[in-house]
Amino acid sequence: MKKYVIGVDLGGTKITTAISDLEGRIIEKTTLATGSHLGEEVVMNRIFESISMVLEASQISDEEVRAIGIGSPGPLDAEKGTIITTPNLPFKNYNVVKPIVKKFGIPTYLDNDANAAALGEYAFGAGKGTKHMLYLTVSTGVGGGAVLNGRPYRGNTSNALEVGHMTIEPFSKHQCNCGKYGDLESLSSGTAIAKRAKEAVAAGRETSLKEVETITSYEVHQAYLAGDEVAKEILDQAFMYLGIGIANLIVNFDPEVIAIGGGVSKIGDLFFDKVKASARERSFDFMFDATKIVPAELGQDAGVIGAIALALIESEDK
Repeated sequence: MKKYVIGVDLGGTKITTAISDLEGRIIEKTTLATGSHLGEEVVMNRIFESISMVLEASQISDEEVRAIGIGSPGPLDAEKGTIITTPNLPFKNYNVVKPIVKKFGIPTYLDNDANAAALGEYAFGAGKGTKHMLYLTVSTGVGGGAVLNGRPYRGNTSNALEVGHMTIEPFSKHQCNCGKYGDLESLSSGTAIAKRAKEAVAAGRETSLKEVETITSYEVHQAYLAGDEVAKEILDQAFMYLGIGIANLIVNFDPEVIAIGGGVSKIGDLFFDKVKASARERSFDFMFDATKIVPAELGQDAGVIGAIALALIESEDK
């Protein structure tokens, strides 16, 4: 009987791979440097190596593994198993699934890393026991994933829930790295918060942040707690915009749970209180009240546990 699955969290700097039982309990885990700058073949070989390492360490054979799940930055084509392109990986229209199946003989599934994290929270974290949930990560960027009717929702091109790139303020002068203006990522990500603070310092505004050598969203939060009015303005605005985005998601998807992770969410009660207030103001009350907006639960292991959940869910009916 095939009693195990493998999850691969493929990132621009590291590959984390784990083998688990069918309840998602991790048996062995390993992390390798991705080696993105060395090209497609090197990265592919490191994926192979990481899978071999957890199999060997756990003394589990290929024949006992039901499936492999891979969470990767997108855009990608989940159905074909192809990474189309992504800034921090060397793959260009590259099928990462076929080489793994050829080498190990194990059914393998690919998905966007945010979708995989959503599956992880659905199966083992904040969304456990629900049928309809959304996951958001608010960090360097803003990403998202959805599980609807117990299945991952990917959309027509496998790239649904690019929530960071929905337009929130059409007349904004703030540009996202994607090239568009006024999207959620450009207004409420950790990168956006730090950028607003640097702009305030450059404009000569009176703020304690002018004494900070390297400004990140963490320093803005610390200044807020110390009573800095500029920091308060920046965070209040960022959280207002995030609440607008979440209100849009509530009225479109009507989820039971929205789980939020990522570095900015670590701000805690201040973050959740402000975001919820903004979302409530812009949602139907009965829909807002039926939606739990909660911290994600899986923390640093969200990526690899999500890949494990992907393997479990995609293979369960096969």
